[in-house]
Amino acid sequence: MSVPKYLIDTNVFIGLEDHAEVAPNFAALLQLTARYGVGVFVHAAAVDDIQRDRDQARRRVSLSKIRKFPVIDKVIGLDQPALEARFGPIRKPNDLVDATLLHALEIGVADFLVTEDQGLHERARRTSATLGDRVLYVADAVSFLRTTYEPIEVALPQIQEVDAHRIPADDPIFASLRGDYIGFDAWWREKCVKPMRKCWVVVDEGAIAGLVVRKDEVPGDTDASLPGSKVLKVCTFKVRPESRGVKLGELLLKQILWYAQTNRHDVVYLTTYAGQATLIDLLEFYGFMHTHDNANGERVYEKPLSRDRLAIVPGQSLFDLARRNYPRFATGTGVNAYVIPIQEAYHEVLFPELMQRSQLSLFGTAADFGIHTPGNTIRKVYLCRAQAQIVQPGALLFFYKGKSGHPPSQAITTVGIFEEMALARSTEELRRIAGGRSVYSDTQLTMMAATPARPVKVINFLLAGHFEPVMNLQTLKGDRVFADHPPQSIKHLDRAQQGALLRHAQLGFTM
Repeated sequence: MSVPKYLIDTNVFIGLEDHAEVAPNFAALLQLTARYGVGVFVHAAAVDDIQRDRDQARRRVSLSKIRKFPVIDKVIGLDQPALEARFGPIRKPNDLVDATLLHALEIGVADFLVTEDQGLHERARRTSATLGDRVLYVADAVSFLRTTYEPIEVALPQIQEVDAHRIPADDPIFASLRGDYIGFDAWWREKCVKPMRKCWVVVDEGAIAGLVVRKDEVPGDTDASLPGSKVLKVCTFKVRPESRGVKLGELLLKQILWYAQTNRHDVVYLTTYAGQATLIDLLEFYGFMHTHDNANGERVYEKPLSRDRLAIVPGQSLFDLARRNYPRFATGTGVNAYVIPIQEAYHEVLFPELMQRSQLSLFGTAADFGIHTPGNTIRKVYLCRAQAQIVQPGALLFFYKGKSGHPPSQAITTVGIFEEMALARSTEELRRIAGGRSVYSDTQLTMMAATPARPVKVINFLLAGHFEPVMNLQTLKGDRVFADHPPQSIKHLDRAQQGALLRHAQLGFTM
């Protein structure tokens, strides 16, 4: 089996090698790759990037330092028209470099590309979801490496609801907020601490890595412009710089949208500056719209929520319809549905928040806060060898947890939205296709022993919601979803069976 290869973009190389102090996540990237024998490469196109630096002294130093890394050479005869046809418009030299890096990723000469360039992430995702999942921010690459290779159990980040006064005012999470907002300390003290405003915090490795401050508003006393009598304002949406990437932001956004949908809010909104490209991209992917700018020059992003059945739009992808209206999704005629049986070990990997186990928190014991939600994103991947083919993006996936040592057992627990399926015919290909969504260790991927004769199916999906309470085996039989025995492989559901399942789901909208 070949050594995994991580290709780093110029901005990551500069972050590792310039004269400034190296950020903790950049240092962790090199430490983890070295520890687990993961190759770190630069591309010859990055040398071109450095050659364009007009500062001769800096250019000379950068070129000397880049020689520390092995170089992936350019493909002979690969020209701009070919790259443009595959990866989109190339208007400037940097675009050509970006497309060249993606080409190296796509042909498999590298397993993952690590970059802080938002435009490169967007270009990859527009090309294909699978390619987009292999382009990682530094923070996500570090998280992925730990999940994949750490020999001990990795403590997943978790969301906790706390009153604002419980968060220390000198916590590092506030450092950049003080720089961005004049009078932040007074606002925090008067508007958040004194009224004990509710917050969500993400705890990762014993520290606050992300923060959301929320506030209920009403028409006439809100910056939201979309109609609705119940408005949820996200006053603060912050991920600590060294933890910044997709996963923690997606975890916080999932918490916001699930809360708003189940609590019957009509609109959820937040404000941000144009420079917050990663956050804006995440918001727009899940249906937030830039409606206007406020008096402070911030962009206002709003998302309407509804409790009505989501209407199918002719000609539109059911998957795109679901992600833009997340957490709602289309059901009924024209929407396929499947039950996916899943063993306890893999269920806990994919849906750790459903494990009924106490966990210690940053602020106290599990009993202090009730059920904790471990770090778990919206976009997920499931691996199996089922014979069934799922081809409709937007199809419903109902996960059935088999007989288990820990509750829930023998029950439908979760519904997801199918995005795409691919076949992996080797461990290397499985590692690449599973991409940055994978929560499986390298040992688990290796044990699956993917071969051309016995490929592994890689199913990408969005986590849409959990059944509360779960739908147990007795109910499933009574409603004729199952016959005498639960399915041993992926099972297609007819319209009546789909309806029986959805009647038990309580997700905050009509299905």
